[in-house]
Amino acid sequence: MVDLSPARVLRAVAVCAALWASGASFAQAVFRVTTIPEEAATEQMRMFGPIATYLEQKLGMKVEFTPVSDYPAAVEALVNKNVDMAWLGGFTFIQAQNRSGGKIIPIAQREEDTKFQSVFIAKTSSGIKTLADLKGKQVSFGSQSSTSGHLMPRSFLLQAHINPDKDFKRVAYSGAHDATIASVVNGKVEAAALDITVWNKFVKEKRVDTQEVNVFYTTPGYFNYNWSVHADMPAALREKVTRALLDINPATAQGKEILDLNRATRYIPTQASNYKGIEAAARSAGLLK
Repeated sequence: MVDLSPARVLRAVAVCAALWASGASFAQAVFRVTTIPEEAATEQMRMFGPIATYLEQKLGMKVEFTPVSDYPAAVEALVNKNVDMAWLGGFTFIQAQNRSGGKIIPIAQREEDTKFQSVFIAKTSSGIKTLADLKGKQVSFGSQSSTSGHLMPRSFLLQAHINPDKDFKRVAYSGAHDATIASVVNGKVEAAALDITVWNKFVKEKRVDTQEVNVFYTTPGYFNYNWSVHADMPAALREKVTRALLDINPATAQGKEILDLNRATRYIPTQASNYKGIEAAARSAGLLK
């Protein structure tokens, strides 16, 4: 006969509670991070490896960085809580907000992300000098979900009364900023738009010859990237992660390495309202319903 006495039931409840708590603790023994794939997976690992090591030290738990295949995959990973934190562009943040019913919280951004810009590039021998010169040309964007590689360049084109889908000979999507540069260098397209910081990195590292390919237009500034977490993350952990990011110090060797790799001077607080302009641009461009 099964013993269902109150004492027995209470002991069983206590055991279950202990097991649940143990499981919850174990589950959070690993802090999972991903990022939109702005560049090749090997470059993502190189860029985010040091910040993962830093976060391990600050959070006291293992940090795993896992690249994803494309921008929508980064959105889905965070929305579905398959990762704890994601590096998102302004547009992918808005997409994640919509997909989650407003449950994605931006916690930090680079100082550079308050006035971010995109650049349009072309071969210097192409004769392309202005946005109007793009009419009738083959032009590449990055990922369709990219803020700096698609949404905002498209938005500024539309403001200049240029409709890429009607006025360009062909619209291509490279999937990543490094691939966008390559598409112009290799002559697959005549011009392209991308993240200014990736372009500057390629120039600084002499990975592109500016005598052959260079910038002919730089957009006005806008808010862009951020580190975001799900609202279901415990508040104490969210605060600890946020503080760790804001405390990255460029005066230390570790901090300088992280910030240099992340193309940042420092991380600063951010909030969802900063990205209302991105949402408006996406709706205006017909990229967000």
